[in-house]
Amino acid sequence: MHIHILGVCGTFMGGVALLARRAGHRVTGSDQNTYPPMSTLLGAEGIELYEGCDPAQLDPAPDLVLIGNALSRGNPAVEHVLNAGIRYTSGPRWLGENYLRGKTVLAVAGTHGKTTTASMLAWILEHAGRAPGFLIGGVLHNFELSARDGKDCFVVEADEYDTAFFDKRAKFVHYRPRIAILNNLEYDHADIYPDVAAIRTQFHHLVRTIPGNGTIICNADDDQLAEVLRKGCWSTLQGFSLGADANWQVRMLDPSGSKLEFLHEGQNLGRVQWTQCGEHNAMNAVAALAAAVAAGVSPETALAGLASFRGVKRRLEQIGVLAGISIYDDFAHHPTAIRLTLEGLRRRVGNARILVGLEPRSNTMRAGVHANLLGPALIAADRVWLKTSDDIDWDPQRALAPLAGRGRVVTRTGDMLTQMLEAAKSGDHVVFMSNGGFDAAPGRFREALSGTTADAAGM
Repeated sequence: MHIHILGVCGTFMGGVALLARRAGHRVTGSDQNTYPPMSTLLGAEGIELYEGCDPAQLDPAPDLVLIGNALSRGNPAVEHVLNAGIRYTSGPRWLGENYLRGKTVLAVAGTHGKTTTASMLAWILEHAGRAPGFLIGGVLHNFELSARDGKDCFVVEADEYDTAFFDKRAKFVHYRPRIAILNNLEYDHADIYPDVAAIRTQFHHLVRTIPGNGTIICNADDDQLAEVLRKGCWSTLQGFSLGADANWQVRMLDPSGSKLEFLHEGQNLGRVQWTQCGEHNAMNAVAALAAAVAAGVSPETALAGLASFRGVKRRLEQIGVLAGISIYDDFAHHPTAIRLTLEGLRRRVGNARILVGLEPRSNTMRAGVHANLLGPALIAADRVWLKTSDDIDWDPQRALAPLAGRGRVVTRTGDMLTQMLEAAKSGDHVVFMSNGGFDAAPGRFREALSGTTADAAGM
């Protein structure tokens, strides 16, 4: 059939477009801004893209319209779909009912670590020869893709954000997994959920969809998830933990977390030395290991897959080393993710200076829900630049007060870059953190530093 996707350049909807195309459908799509890399990737697959939301793009009417959750009533294309009676649904529902049906679905849910853990799991399955399909909210370095079709098993990043303007349930209720990882649960998405109890309810909706002969891999150290499971659990339950008593355990053998030891039911499974760092990635790794074993992969094969895991773009991704300065691009936007990422980097680099440019871009952060947690989350950094915007109505200076003068507030990205370039010196680690484009700040910093280095070399 002919499927048209509204909001096609988002990571999730773009991935759905690729899967629909490879399933044999004619796929077109539109978005307010069609831009690389997603536009390039979709175009290479023969998916015709339109800029904007002109109803004329839907004439003649497609057989089905998939509407992304970024679109709402009042959008011209949405209004045309409704007025013309064109058949429509959401991306998650189409994925669950048409693409995932008949496959062994492995879903990764949690406030933090979904993308990285799902990427680890997909790579372990690939390493084991299972040729998994996947749809993940990031580009895996091992595949250089965020979505692909596969054989009998499929790894999906199970997001708790709402499905569409006409379906306010979490996306993950549509996936019906046989194996599910519950990584962690904190309050987030303040634009959707009034409190953490509302998010717990959504997570239990996911738990209710997992069959009795399915498996839940759950963070045994997370009190919010324990509260979710108290409402009922009908599947095999296995816990994972960093050092504490649980079915699956991981131990860090060095401060950075680059060397890990894994245990199952108290039995040592082996060690892994890899390129990742931090307690959060150790937990991600043991969760992925447990899920892969539940899917039939041997522990030995799973550990070998972890050892060759190369990470995910924009997850503390090192994008350059110039003049002795290491530059990173990172997606962290919740205080817990910011703290864990910086603590992991601190363990890796020791006493070297860490400079951070941060854009509080998510709806929750802009609303100031976590403003009091932001300063403590940045303690591991030596210098911080916080780039604010007009829609922030909380006091950023007060939020940075725990840094005792090591934080600076700026209103323009260009000013931030100028100050960071002046401050950076050889041996420093410079991290840019945002869940958006951040005005291309990481690349602009790298290019400016490259120009400075070239000028110095030519002298």
